[in-house]
Amino acid sequence: MTDQPSTPQGLNRLRTELVARPLTLLASVVLFVLLVDNNTFWRIGSDVFSGHPFAFAGMVAALYCLTVAVFSPFALPVFVKPFSIFILILSSVTGYYMDTLGAFIDREMIQNVMVTTVTESKHLITIGFLLHVAFYGLLPSAFVLALRLKPQRKLMALGTPFLAGAICLLLTLGLLATNFKTYASVLRERKDFLASYQPGAPIVSTFRYAAMMSKTLNTIAAPIGEDATKGVSYARAAKPVLTLLVVGETARAQNFGLNGYGHETTPELAKLPIVNFEEVSSCGTSTAVSLPCMFSKLPRKDYSFEKGKAQQNLLDVLAHAGLKVEWWDNNTGHKGLADRIEARSFAGNEGEHCREGECDDGAFLPALRAYADNITEDTVLVLHQIGSHGPSYFMRYPPEAEKFAPACQTPELKSCSPEEVLNAYDNTIAYTDKTLAETINFLQAQESLSTAMLYISDHGESLGEGGLYLHGAPYFLAPKEQTHVPMILWMSDSFAAQFGHNTGCLIDSRATPLSHDNLFHSALGMLDIETQAYEEALDLFAPCAANKEQS
Repeated sequence: MTDQPSTPQGLNRLRTELVARPLTLLASVVLFVLLVDNNTFWRIGSDVFSGHPFAFAGMVAALYCLTVAVFSPFALPVFVKPFSIFILILSSVTGYYMDTLGAFIDREMIQNVMVTTVTESKHLITIGFLLHVAFYGLLPSAFVLALRLKPQRKLMALGTPFLAGAICLLLTLGLLATNFKTYASVLRERKDFLASYQPGAPIVSTFRYAAMMSKTLNTIAAPIGEDATKGVSYARAAKPVLTLLVVGETARAQNFGLNGYGHETTPELAKLPIVNFEEVSSCGTSTAVSLPCMFSKLPRKDYSFEKGKAQQNLLDVLAHAGLKVEWWDNNTGHKGLADRIEARSFAGNEGEHCREGECDDGAFLPALRAYADNITEDTVLVLHQIGSHGPSYFMRYPPEAEKFAPACQTPELKSCSPEEVLNAYDNTIAYTDKTLAETINFLQAQESLSTAMLYISDHGESLGEGGLYLHGAPYFLAPKEQTHVPMILWMSDSFAAQFGHNTGCLIDSRATPLSHDNLFHSALGMLDIETQAYEEALDLFAPCAANKEQS
């Protein structure tokens, strides 16, 4: 027997038989991606165009033609194979996360990807992900490599892609014109439809991210609050002030026992004299957005990455006022917030609270104990927690702290039952409860310091509701699970007395709707910092100022 496929001669014969024109290859790859990597797109489209199959078919055909038109310059022989392989692998990756986690690949998601760390991203590289990419990305890419491009005259090879692109563009316009009112309404009202389209959504989002970053490449943060000074409260202080601003990670208010949740996730905090603010909304649905936004003077409606980077933040104002300010991080970094103050990282440390290159938030307290012994000036420490960061919830607490079982023990959340996912997540909240309560008890015992702690999470989390997992959904689509966050205040008696804060009044206002917009001004009000940057209307402490005599 001769010329078997396993022999070099057989392989050459197979390759000889696999012939395609460059434009045909590109159009076929776009069709493959449309059919294979767009489960969410097809699901949303079927809902949007329910009962109108021909309108749906027209929209799909228009998107297909538009994609081919946009990609047509890459149908040149020198580009078509590398570009086709890029599209196949990209779509297999983004399609997997879109279909399994409900993760829309918008500009903010691209931003999250660009600022993530290896430690964070490794939890998303699962066996299921690798098999999906191998089958839907690498295997068809190998087929593309095996293809032999049909020789063309130079003029035809150069002109055909652009002619085909123009024809496809005309077809797109013609198809949309057949039912323009319907299509315009869909694009206006159902932004999730196009946001789920692969490979269009991730490519457009990448260009939008690149444009955003290019605008801020040489941006220097303009000073704000340089007039900041300590108020009269400090004149009567007998001891230094230590304030902790604890930034939670991925904690959603719905799963806090303090808010009436079914699982007893916050028994330790419930024993302490805290103020639990029940209705607080986040600025974003991801750390990369929420973190700089919540420390910015700008409210969410006015905030953008460009505007936020163009001015200093709350930490700078506190430093201008003469407070010692430090950032302690057990997460993925401070996102530029601590560029002008001292910063310390706990991620990757070794010790009893660290395993597999990551630390749980119990690592903060030993460091705080050592640090507090040497405090001689008014100090603000920001503790950036790892909190409830998924999908490996089981890594966020030590095994002995597992309270709710059975708990999901893998980042492949869809391989666990809803109960196991919920139990694992609730264990992270229970561990946050433990670490916060231990921190408060430590602060309470510091007789040489006037102490307080304000805890607020950066965003929430989806645990499978509506097919969504994790976080990062576009804000206009985000469910409340991703935007409703916990916020907790504790003050020592000496702190409350020094700054004249009425705890009873604050407790009475616990159901008042608040948001990350309040953090900048409330922190200044809490610490009696006087500056033109302060707005009383956004200070949650201000409404109780008139009631100080009742405390």
